[in-house]
Amino acid sequence: MTMLWLKQLTKLLKRNFIKGKKFENLTQLKCELFDFVNWYNNRRIHDSLNYLTPVEFRKWQST
Repeated sequence: MTMLWLKQLTKLLKRNFIKGKKFENLTQLKCELFDFVNWYNNRRIHDSLNYLTPVEFRKWQST
């Protein structure tokens, strides 16, 4: 299970984050990766959440 998760994460990062980008230094990579993870976890629309962002889904659940 762990290897499958790791393969999926690697594919996701390659396809949506790294492809076509060149980073000037490690600090830039870290900052942009942090922004990507924040977007992915909080602002990206998820089909499994009825096409809401996680933030919207949490609000919807609490009402």
